[in-house]
Amino acid sequence: MFKDKIVVVRGGGDLASGTINRLHNIGFKVLVLEIPQPNFIRRKVCYGQAIYEKEFTLENVVSKKADNLDEIENIWREGKIPVYVDPEMKIVSEIKPIAVVDAIIAKKNLGMRKDIAPITIALGPGFEGGKDVDAVIETQRGHNLGRIIFNGKAAENTGVPGVIKGYGKERVIHAPASGKLKIVHDIGSVVKKDEVIAYIDSVPVYASLTGLIRGMIKDGSIVKKGLKIIDIDPREEELKNCYTISDKARTISGGVIEALFYLMNRLPFEK
Repeated sequence: MFKDKIVVVRGGGDLASGTINRLHNIGFKVLVLEIPQPNFIRRKVCYGQAIYEKEFTLENVVSKKADNLDEIENIWREGKIPVYVDPEMKIVSEIKPIAVVDAIIAKKNLGMRKDIAPITIALGPGFEGGKDVDAVIETQRGHNLGRIIFNGKAAENTGVPGVIKGYGKERVIHAPASGKLKIVHDIGSVVKKDEVIAYIDSVPVYASLTGLIRGMIKDGSIVKKGLKIIDIDPREEELKNCYTISDKARTISGGVIEALFYLMNRLPFEK
């Protein structure tokens, strides 16, 4: 039903990947647009990781790096998801998608325009529904997570991650210095509080709590002091969560699909 309809998703991070996965499974031709060197913390659940690995599999769906339009078309024919470096969305005018979804989660608008496609949707704060895009999807945890906003804005970013077993801001580790990251304990490792889990050049990075490393940017990354680089989950038993789409990403994706279908039903018949 949707095999000839293209949806462009801007950003291939963990929250975007819930939407990418669902759009692909429904039958849309999905194209993921990325920057040349994205920093994925939860890189084991990011379709954009194909930028580094050439091919990446998440929940039995494969993404693959494309370098031009011909490769994009070939990857679609393979039943896979092309990932293409195009931060300015130049390719959109060539492929004429039914919709563009801004899923960068930058908390600000990085060039998204309402007129770039027949349907435009954005995730989280930084956009106004009805002005910058047709619809905004709420990304803040709580009662309104995944809600569609056709007129207005999503809740402002609090800067505090969701609380798990009493831990909130402690779950996220920021770079204590600028330099090159060297991983000691990677995603999936159980670590103890104050254990060294990485180095930035010669500066040690300590675990902020005892738990499971759920996210860490890739080894060898050049980071700036203050950059978010590691995510620790205090639930040591939840290893599978490191490698599967999160509840938050799935909820947000439901809002995207509902908004997309709602807006598709209101397009002129010939579209």
